[in-house]
Amino acid sequence: MTNLHVKNVPEALYERLRRHARKRDCSMSTVVLDAIERELTWWEWHERLAIQPETDIGTDAATHLAEARSERAKELE
Repeated sequence: MTNLHVKNVPEALYERLRRHARKRDCSMSTVVLDAIERELTWWEWHERLAIQPETDIGTDAATHLAEARSERAKELE
């Protein structure tokens, strides 16, 4: 396994990481690695999304969302 050293971490960020690690009852390394993994997963998802062809469904998503919400509201009445 490779090591990664991060220099010049702002004190406020360091303290937030420390508090988060304590709340999760884990090490700061675990918190940082989890955060890096989430960020890279998000970035990779956006990269894949960017190369997908556009799909025309005939109307905009806001219209579909409004219709779905309206139908859901009727079901709840």
